[in-house]
Amino acid sequence: MRPARRARRLCFATPARRLMGLSALALLSIVLFMTINLGGNIGYILMHRGLILATMLLVAFASGIATLLFQTVTNNRILTPSVMGLETLFVLIQTMLIFFIDANGLKMLGTVGQFICEAALLVLFSTFLYRWLLGRIGINLHMVLLVGLVCGTLFRSISGLLQRLLEPGEFAILQSRIFATFTRAAPEIIVISAVAVLAVALLVWRMRHSLDVLALGRDMSIGLGVPWRRHVTLILLLVSLLVALSTALVGPLTFFGLLVANLSYQLIGSHRHHYLLPGVVLIGIITLVGGQVILERVLHMAGSLSVVIEFAGGALFLWFLIKKAAV
Repeated sequence: MRPARRARRLCFATPARRLMGLSALALLSIVLFMTINLGGNIGYILMHRGLILATMLLVAFASGIATLLFQTVTNNRILTPSVMGLETLFVLIQTMLIFFIDANGLKMLGTVGQFICEAALLVLFSTFLYRWLLGRIGINLHMVLLVGLVCGTLFRSISGLLQRLLEPGEFAILQSRIFATFTRAAPEIIVISAVAVLAVALLVWRMRHSLDVLALGRDMSIGLGVPWRRHVTLILLLVSLLVALSTALVGPLTFFGLLVANLSYQLIGSHRHHYLLPGVVLIGIITLVGGQVILERVLHMAGSLSVVIEFAGGALFLWFLIKKAAV
């Protein structure tokens, strides 16, 4: 083996060194995003980019950690909270708000009121769905995917029916609200989300050793003395909250969590959540911020990042299904 190649392998031989490398790459992405093509009214541009950056950091944490926790509890790397129909529920909620309250009524609710309403409904639905799946039918891949497919089809059908009854102006407003974008979040919503994310981060970090045991499965966890049901209930509540925050902030990003969670397994090279938790956040930041820099500043393709992420994540999901079916 050549000396240079051996030196590179030794440099990233441990999960801790790989985290340091990912940290440097994430920091470089943030610096490039904030400084490239900086000119004109610098104060306004920095404030605008800062809000977008804060939104991407919150989504990177919320979506990545939610998927990692969900896969730890279900002991399955294909399942994600988004596959369970939460994205189509978000579209249904937006459609019902426009249909029953209309655009003027939404203005009376206010930005914060709409955000809290959307997040609360998503948390209530996902908590009910997860508890029912775990308590009644157990973690069965085919059954869980079937339930997600049925729920998604039901919500999509109701949304389609209501959208056909909307006025053209109301339909245009709805279209601007149901596509993923990182420029929509208001400063007050970012502050509320940041406080919630910080509280969740502290709680999840304290549970990192218990998560290692839960990843071994239900029977092994109970045998090792971990209160499985209590921990799983708490984790599913946190997952519901994180998914609701992420979806209410930027809209549906169905496969982003699946993409960054599986990249973290491969790049970190460890099953310990002491490394996986920061790893999935850093990879999420690199994917969102670095991807935005490349598409917007290098390729001049503004607004297409969510499409690229969904394509890559969807292709990864299909590859996992084909690989599992071939086993």
